[in-house]
Amino acid sequence: MRGCTGPDVLALQCALAAAGVYSADFNGYFGASTEEAVQSFQSKNGFTVDGVVGPHTATALGLQDLQPVTSLVPSVTVDMVTHMLPGAPVANIEANLPHVLNALAAVGLADRQMILMALATIRAEVGSFLPISECQSCFNTSPSGHPFDLYDTRTDLGNQGASDGSEFRGRGFIQLTGRTNYHVHGQAIGLSDRLLSNPLLAHDPATAANLMASFLKANETEIRAALAANDLAKARRLVNGGSHGLDDFTAAFTTGLQVIPAEIAVVRPGDQNSTTSAPIEQPTPEASA
Repeated sequence: MRGCTGPDVLALQCALAAAGVYSADFNGYFGASTEEAVQSFQSKNGFTVDGVVGPHTATALGLQDLQPVTSLVPSVTVDMVTHMLPGAPVANIEANLPHVLNALAAVGLADRQMILMALATIRAEVGSFLPISECQSCFNTSPSGHPFDLYDTRTDLGNQGASDGSEFRGRGFIQLTGRTNYHVHGQAIGLSDRLLSNPLLAHDPATAANLMASFLKANETEIRAALAANDLAKARRLVNGGSHGLDDFTAAFTTGLQVIPAEIAVVRPGDQNSTTSAPIEQPTPEASA
């Protein structure tokens, strides 16, 4: 499996971390560190130590085949999104786009503007369309400090000291960061305090999509006003807090305006045989919800 990438590898990395044998980057790439963790797990459990995730190793890790998910927003297709995120593997888009669209539909954000906002945010945050974790960098780690120490005492993130920076680093499609965000949005999507006790849940595609939808919903009024004013920089700032990734965000959003239709069809849960579609009006700041 060396060299493989994608949702299956990310799920493997999370399972290995839960088993106490993996602490490297959660990036969905099966490299040397992932292989070594698999071998360590196999050794501890009396399996053949070959670094290959066969049926016995997979079962012991609690891994199951990822089942395809049906999108509730069929008018937004994988092909459209490949134009918006040209650097993302098509397999990642195929696996994760339905989760994102379904999460947006669940909170009433399945209109063109907010779908574009979400997809452009994904390109700016995780261009691979995989809910990975933030990597160590000079922006989060001091030259002589432990990983993510610059986040440890960020009171604006709700962090409370040593280890909080690493525990609540950016994760998921929107790179949710900080103890407060993990608490608020974990509660909002029905996880109670489980996201605080197990932050790796943010790597699950459905959970990552729901967390992103929750964050966008919480900031919906300001985001819609910014988009109505064509102020993409402000829309980006409402998620990122700055201008990091603005070029990618803008490129994805403007491309999306060309490839995603103004009328969005949404399949209503429980009625898979019918769709409804309506023209999406451009909101004004006064009319923002």
